[in-house]
Order: sequence, then structure tokens, then C-alpha cells
Amino acid sequence: ITRHVWEKHKEKVRAHRLSSTGKYLYKKRKETIERSFADAKELHGLRYCRLRGREKVQEQALMTAAAQNIKKIANHLTKAG
Repeated sequence: ITRHVWEKHKEKVRAHRLSSTGKYLYKKRKETIERSFADAKELHGLRYCRLRGREKVQEQALMTAAAQNIKKIANHLTKAG
């Protein structure tokens, strides 16, 4: 029986994810990254593509990401000031 070449690395990642630090970081991920995707789908129309073609869909996704980044910067500046 032979192991896959990535098996050692997969075990290391799995062990880190199941550690107390990994569990804490995974909870933070749910609050930040997954929330960003949910907002993009709910608030910025990324659930359905309005345009046809890969380039136009990519443009819509980039515009959505830009809008989210601008909102994040505005919120950060509001809190700092």
C-alpha cells in the first residue's frame, strides 16, 4: 500500500484544524470570509449573473468585490475618525 504524495501534508493541516487554535480560526473564518460571500450574494446581486459570457461575469464579480472593499474602507475610516 502506498500513500499519496500529499498525505503527510493533509494530515498536518487536519491536525492543525482540529487543534484549539485551528478551531478558533475556523470560527473567525465563518464570521468574516463566509459573511463576505453571503453579502455578495444577498446585497450585491452575485447570486445570479446578469450578463452572458465569462469576461462579463468576471467583470461583475470584480465590481462586486470592489464595492465590498470600498464599503470596508469607508467603515474603517468612520470608526477611526
